[in-house]
Amino acid sequence: MDKEHLKGGAKEAEGEVKETVGEMTDNKKMQAEGKMDKAEGEARKTAGDVKDAVNK
Repeated sequence: MDKEHLKGGAKEAEGEVKETVGEMTDNKKMQAEGKMDKAEGEARKTAGDVKDAVNK
């Protein structure tokens, strides 16, 4: 596991929190930000997977 995996996981968790808080407070903007953060986190984790595959 490298930095991209860790950063991706953290960003994904941050997005999950934002999305949940947005749902609880009926804040559509925060929900959207949360979804974007989750997608960014998933992309970073995928980049880490690719990086790992290339380095093997």
